[in-house]
Amino acid sequence: MKSVGLGVYELRIHTRAEYRIFYVAKFTEGIYILHAFEKRTKQTAKADIELARNRLGQLLIERQKQKYPSKR
Repeated sequence: MKSVGLGVYELRIHTRAEYRIFYVAKFTEGIYILHAFEKRTKQTAKADIELARNRLGQLLIERQKQKYPSKR
């Protein structure tokens, strides 16, 4: 999902309803689920993309903080 960010993938689940999961699997400590939702239209809603993009940004900030903790 380049529209969300580099390294973000989309899992599609086809049942009676359509489900999508945006996730990141490029970090050694695990897989991060950014957003999971039921898709009701052909095009993914901008709100869903923005939510996943914001969560990816938060994840990257938190990982950076853990890597380089501030010295007080």
